[in-house]
Amino acid sequence: MGHAFITAGTKGLGKKVTEAMLAQGHSVTVTYFRDEERAGQIKDLYTHYPLHIVQADVCNKESIEKAVREAYETFGTIDYLIHNAGPFIFDRKKLLDHTEEEWKEMVHGNLSSMFYLAKHVIPMMRKHASGWVKRSAFAAAKVGLVSLTKTIAYEEAENGITANMISPGDINGTMKEATIAQSRESADNNTPIGRSGTGEDIARTVLYLCEDNSDMITGTVIDINGGLDVIHQNR
Repeated sequence: MGHAFITAGTKGLGKKVTEAMLAQGHSVTVTYFRDEERAGQIKDLYTHYPLHIVQADVCNKESIEKAVREAYETFGTIDYLIHNAGPFIFDRKKLLDHTEEEWKEMVHGNLSSMFYLAKHVIPMMRKHASGWVKRSAFAAAKVGLVSLTKTIAYEEAENGITANMISPGDINGTMKEATIAQSRESADNNTPIGRSGTGEDIARTVLYLCEDNSDMITGTVIDINGGLDVIHQNR
């Protein structure tokens, strides 16, 4: 079993990924930004599991470096990088209606943070000639992240490192921490498949991509949306 570094892994989609990785026997380091209460809850829930929790701001490269170093010193390796954190603007706007501050937050919080994480984590993965990088992406920064993911996949393949991007569908509210069984209990008429996506859908995909025999899947963007294209649905 390996060690997974998961940003924003104490709640929402990240929490379901954290739980799935722990259930598989992996050691896990998760970051949180401000919500100390939720961080404490998951720490208490998994007291007897190899779980390390660290505060970090993914928009701050010094904070990222500190968190990665602490994770590596705790478990001696980082085998899986799962970058789940990143700002998202829920208001539907045209490009030029965004403020400069919103633009900087989206690009820096989603794209630049992935670069900083990769820069610190991938050299650690190279030492073990294996690793897996995943990013969940949203809206404005998505195209840049696609390019970054494919670049990492191509350049690090010789080191046994794969990189993929998961693009979640419209997973809202309690569904982020729900199971697939729970989502089947009520119909979702906005999703073609008939139910809402859940955190379990994302976690199952992460687990599959982390398997050794999934190494042929790299440089790929995986849409988990039940047939709903949330980026282009309003065209």
